Amino acid sequence: MQFRFPDQTITVNMPDQPSLLAEIRSRFRGGRGFSLATLNLDHLVKLRASASYRATYAAQDLIVADGNPIVWLSRLARRPVALVPGSDLLRPLLQLAADEGMPVAFYGSTPEVLAQAAARLAAELPALQLVWTGAPAMGFDPTGLEADAALHAMQAAGARLCIVSLSAPRQEAFAAYGRRRAPQIGFCGFGAGLDFIAGQQVRAPAWVRKLALEWVWRALSAPRRMIPRYTACIAILPGQIAAALRQRRA
Repeated sequence: MQFRFPDQTITVNMPDQPSLLAEIRSRFRGGRGFSLATLNLDHLVKLRASASYRATYAAQDLIVADGNPIVWLSRLARRPVALVPGSDLLRPLLQLAADEGMPVAFYGSTPEVLAQAAARLAAELPALQLVWTGAPAMGFDPTGLEADAALHAMQAAGARLCIVSLSAPRQEAFAAYGRRRAPQIGFCGFGAGLDFIAGQQVRAPAWVRKLALEWVWRALSAPRRMIPRYTACIAILPGQIAAALRQRRA
């Protein structure tokens, strides 16, 4: 499934979770890093507005569909991909890292969240090697001196996988920058993924997610922040539907 812009084409190139995990396992064993982005409608809104974000996203090695609207658009275009939410992917990815003996770093969120997530994962995945954690300062530059220091520290610790827990577009920018500066590390942007593990945020119940209504749950949980975001997402849907139909005809 492709999303075309005047200067870039963004492709969801990992069709499902098994394919993604198989690719990451291959990269672990081959000593190759990667950057992973989880595409959703909010990202498409930001991609439409920012040429720099489009360039950053186009630099990602692996892209999955992190949202039912992306899946529905792919089906409409007859280029179907499966739903791979970042929140559901985090534990399988960490289990893979544990199985393959790949040391892990966490970057983002807050020191408290990182400590809580580390404690929970130590109980759940005792084989996981968490070798470094870091929380950036407010307003940090994902391609600046603080980012360089974090990358140097996680390299020195031997990390092969970095879970990036920042908001868009910073997490994709940091992942793309890290991909260049630390090419043996895999960078995965999961937003609030570590906050969910730490218990600082609560996901919608399973039955809500099964009905594809997690966005309603999130909107009701944080209306001031989420309702404007979802309004912007809804506004771009007609154009995205038209683009999917053009792909279908092509």
